[in-house]
Amino acid sequence: MFNLLQWFLGILLVWAGLSLTPMVNHMAPHPYYQADGFEVIAHGAGQGLRSKNTLEAAKHAWQLGADVIEMDIHASWDKQLLARHDETVDSTTNGQGRIRDMALAQLQELDAGFQHLPEQDFSYRGKQVRIPALRDIFKTLPKARYMLEIKPNDRQVSQLLCNLINQYDMQHKVLVTSFHSDALRAFRRGCPSVATAMTKNEITWFVLLEKIGLSHLFPVRGQAVQVPEYWSGVKVLSPSLVAALHQRGVKIQVWTVNDVEKMVQFKALQVDGLISDFPDRVLALSDEHKK
Repeated sequence: MFNLLQWFLGILLVWAGLSLTPMVNHMAPHPYYQADGFEVIAHGAGQGLRSKNTLEAAKHAWQLGADVIEMDIHASWDKQLLARHDETVDSTTNGQGRIRDMALAQLQELDAGFQHLPEQDFSYRGKQVRIPALRDIFKTLPKARYMLEIKPNDRQVSQLLCNLINQYDMQHKVLVTSFHSDALRAFRRGCPSVATAMTKNEITWFVLLEKIGLSHLFPVRGQAVQVPEYWSGVKVLSPSLVAALHQRGVKIQVWTVNDVEKMVQFKALQVDGLISDFPDRVLALSDEHKK
């Protein structure tokens, strides 16, 4: 029993010493976040309102007043970047096959509005909705701000995205995210001036350390994090997590929030943005708050 008490006191002393250690680093302000305030982020370009990850959805979200257009990025067989969530075209088009096995011209022959989510909604079928090339999105909406997720764990896609952002001078209008550490590290090396989010592994370590009061020891590498309320049954979002990230100069945005009551609840936590399939609902809340 005495040995157990010594062991416990030893751990407590180590924790106390670590808790008094200064924070490892603090993220400097980035031009992507020039306007400091709450952001409405259109998930899949507002996929609850228009066909997901399409130019039509992006234009609609921008016209509504969304602050950020979130889209997913893949590369075609001929190395053209395009907006698409899945690695195949099966879920929402009238075609089948993997994106990486098809040229952009082939992909753009497909009807990207063939199957709008939720299932059995054919509102956009036959309306000339196509899988958009990322360059065309930049050309059409050059003043918009974007959150672009690299979907494949492919360093070449990271480099292609870096090149395109530089080509269209979008360095301060894009935040790049990815679940894949390798892909995001490759992007950071190629485009160090472009804002990035923390990777899944980085977020996991930060959240776990925050739960024991030691997140200040973890070196942060991104300007923002995107988290759900729960992950694998574990509560992620909390007032203490929001405070710990803000202390490090990191923005926190919550996904995917479509329920109005949850929107109100999360906004009260002082998060920096909500990622929603229905940006109009988040915008309506913001308008109500202004009245």
